[in-house]
Amino acid sequence: MNSNDIQNFDGKYPKQLWYLFFSEMWERFCFYGMRGMLTYFMVYQMMMNKEAANLQYGATQAWVYAFTFIGGMFADKILGFKKSLFWGGILMIAGSLILMVDPKTYFFVGIAFLIVGTGFFKPNISSMVGQLYKADDNRRDAGFSLFYSGINAGAFFGGILMIGIGKGEFFSELIPQDLRWNVAFALVAIAMFISLLIFTFTRNLLGHIGDTPINYAVEKGKKWYLYAVYIGSFACIPLIIKMVSNTQYTDYFMYFIGPFSIVYLIYEMTKLTKEANFKLAAALIFIVFSSFFWAIFEQAGGSLSLYAAEHLDKGSLNLDPNFVNNSANSLFVIIFAPLVGLLWLFMHKRGLEPNSVIKFGIAFLLLGAAFYIFGINKMFATSGIAPLDIFTLGYFVVTIGEIALSPIGLSLMTKLSNAKLQGFMMGMWFLASAYGQYIAGIFGAGISPADSATAVQKLEVYSAGYIQFAWYAIVCGVVIILLSPFIRRLMGDVK
Repeated sequence: MNSNDIQNFDGKYPKQLWYLFFSEMWERFCFYGMRGMLTYFMVYQMMMNKEAANLQYGATQAWVYAFTFIGGMFADKILGFKKSLFWGGILMIAGSLILMVDPKTYFFVGIAFLIVGTGFFKPNISSMVGQLYKADDNRRDAGFSLFYSGINAGAFFGGILMIGIGKGEFFSELIPQDLRWNVAFALVAIAMFISLLIFTFTRNLLGHIGDTPINYAVEKGKKWYLYAVYIGSFACIPLIIKMVSNTQYTDYFMYFIGPFSIVYLIYEMTKLTKEANFKLAAALIFIVFSSFFWAIFEQAGGSLSLYAAEHLDKGSLNLDPNFVNNSANSLFVIIFAPLVGLLWLFMHKRGLEPNSVIKFGIAFLLLGAAFYIFGINKMFATSGIAPLDIFTLGYFVVTIGEIALSPIGLSLMTKLSNAKLQGFMMGMWFLASAYGQYIAGIFGAGISPADSATAVQKLEVYSAGYIQFAWYAIVCGVVIILLSPFIRRLMGDVK
């Protein structure tokens, strides 16, 4: 099966999208399950103070997304998307098994393996989704919206099960108390094994999509490139452990990797046409703005995780607030992402679909509205405990904003990128997330209340911070909408 056979599909979605959907779903089970319990585990199991835990969370997540940039580069030049994805999954399984043995003692070792593994896995499966479509296929945005709902199906179950087992909310009679967190981390290995199993049995149906860029059977002298990448992955683990465990080193890395990526992009642009470079410039604008979006949005795994643990009631459905914080967003995406994707198709047929730039601006405005809801929730609080139901409403609003930005951003990276730079540009998109996560940790640390403060005082500190974040988002949204005519000209024929 060749690429043309796949791209000339009938209907709304190519069948290969479903295979990638389920493989990604299980990998995201791992990622979001880990994200949902990292800060909680560091504060309540490793006994870090909240400011340090927020900074550590930001550093860890920044490294995860920074390695997607590096993984994208190696996939473009050496491994290809398929080999890169499989290798990343193996490393993630190894990291999970290390954490399963003793999550406190080997915390940073396991995290280092997960960081490198995610870097090889994440950007490349998204790039393969983009290659299921022709460059001018207007069904691409709808396809990425469906793919995004797969991401969040995994995130929903991982976000509930992993922290639920760790906290003893699930299977407490079956799992001894001293092994609950070990089992929670072991779920990563199980989920990743399922993900790789699905990919192994369906990879041939992708045809040549994701194959290695070098024909190693012909160019046998270059096969050492593959071995160098595999050996290098292990060799960098000690360095990652050192840098992740000390957030000051993360600062240095973030100061370097962003400028380096831009310099490398400029170098690659010297080989391209003027029109192609304009499109890459537009992609870079989206990338920069997305980092601000994630800096606010990713409070979910940091400050909002602690806010949920200490300042929310159980709501009208009597739910653990951390379950809602970890999974409400994912549940709303599962329900509404396909509907929004179909809405784009419906509006496109009638000439009413907003362009991608306006969608980005709308996403920021909704993000601002959501954090304003989080901020004013204190008005309904009693003794420092605010209602979970209003908090959940905030997550509904932020989810609609995310749907307007994230799957569209993934789609744009594949549409605006030159074919030889798709893995790299997808990596840059996730590198923007790394900066967002990094800044999110700083933001979260900045609004961390003193441990000696009362519950009412702590709630006041969080609320003031969330309202401040809301204004940041609204300003960004207005700026994007005002710049939309200029950005649209850069994009050329890309809608």
